[in-house]
Order: sequence, then structure tokens, then C-alpha cells
Amino acid sequence: MKLKNKIAFVTGAAQGMGAAIVREFVAQGATVYAADINAEAIDASVADLSGKAHAVVCNVMDEASVQAAMARINNEAGRLDILVNNAGTGSVDSFLDTPVENWDRVVGVNLKGSFLCAREAARLMVSKGIAGSIINFSSTGAATGEGPCHYIASKAGIMGLTRSLARELAAQKIRVNTLVPGPTDTPMMSGIPDEWMQSMIAAIPLGRLGQPAEIAHAVVFLASDDASFVTGQNLAVNGGSAFI
Repeated sequence: MKLKNKIAFVTGAAQGMGAAIVREFVAQGATVYAADINAEAIDASVADLSGKAHAVVCNVMDEASVQAAMARINNEAGRLDILVNNAGTGSVDSFLDTPVENWDRVVGVNLKGSFLCAREAARLMVSKGIAGSIINFSSTGAATGEGPCHYIASKAGIMGLTRSLARELAAQKIRVNTLVPGPTDTPMMSGIPDEWMQSMIAAIPLGRLGQPAEIAHAVVFLASDDASFVTGQNLAVNGGSAFI
């Protein structure tokens, strides 16, 4: 029960890594506000979690939506201990053919969304004197450069955001780290062409995709007191596909 009595906010929580994180957090004793833009999907995702996970409809790109989610957490729980910025999106575009609207959407969800959620979470933590933990999600592609330009740029930006926040928020005892997954068996991967998928798997020394539960276990570590002296770091969970 490494997260006993902790209050957590997890974005992109309706499926894949986000859903696995919510379940692992609940198993570790936390109360989780599980957020997603898809109301029906997030309701279904937390339906069997015995009231320990609460569905929140939130568009992480929209400042007012994020602020409303944090206000609800403050009103209902009175504090926030953990933020997991897992919400993300991508699009298979070559650089020369990338539409501006795809760039805006991918960077908006991945980077702007992480900024907005981190800012509002940190404001709540500071107002309550909470020595909290913020975990941002990047990608191994941010180190290797493999992937569409908008996705890689947004995920590299998250690493920089984490470093800046870790330094600025250390005085408030708020830790900020980046979880860096490699190719993981999630619904988001279903849109990747099979040839590209097989090439990715062939480049992973452990010879397989990661599983969402393996990502969730690493997130629990960063959120817990086991990582009390860890801030500003990139924790890669990628089967050895890159050394970050």
C-alpha cells in the first residue's frame, strides 16, 4: 500500500497505460480522479473500482476544463498529492506532409495539456502545503528521434518542462519526473502500420512490446515515498530500446 490515503489525478485514464495506472494506484491505496475527454469511456473504465476511482471528463488542452477538474478535487478531497500527465495523442504524418492542424492537436494535447495540468496541480499542492509528485509522460522517441515530427517535438518538450518544473518547485517539496515508455501494447499503437511495428519490436533488445502494467509499476515508484530523493529525472521503461 505505497500510496495509502493519497489523492491522485490521472489523465488519459480511459484505456491503455492510463487505465492500468488508475488500477495500480487504487491497489496501492490511493483515491484516484481518473480523467479523459471521452465521458462514456472513462465511466466504463472506473465502474468496477468500488468508488476508489472517480470519473472526470476533462479536455487537457482547455484551461477552463482543467481548472474545473482541479476545483472538483479540491472541493471533494481537499488536496492533491499526485498528478500523472499521461494523456497523449499522435498522428502518422511525414514531415513534408504534416498538416498544421495535426501539429496543433498533437502538441496541444501532449505538451500544452501537460503544462496546464501541472500548473493547476502545483497551485493546489502549494496552497495546501503538499509535498506532491508530478509525473509527466514522454517517449523513448524523444531521445531517438524516431517518429512523426509533432509527436517527437512534443515529447522532447515534456522532458524540458519536467527539468524546469523540478528546479522551480523543489523549494515547495514537489517532485517532478518524466516517465519515458518505449513501445507499449496499447490501443494507440493500433494505428501504426505493421511494417513500422515490426521494425520497432526488432529494435527492442528484450524482443517485445511493454505491457501497460509494467509502466504502471514504474509510475507507482515515482509517485511514492520510495522516490523521495528523485526529481528532474527521466525514468525509461523501454526494454533497452534506448538509454536515456
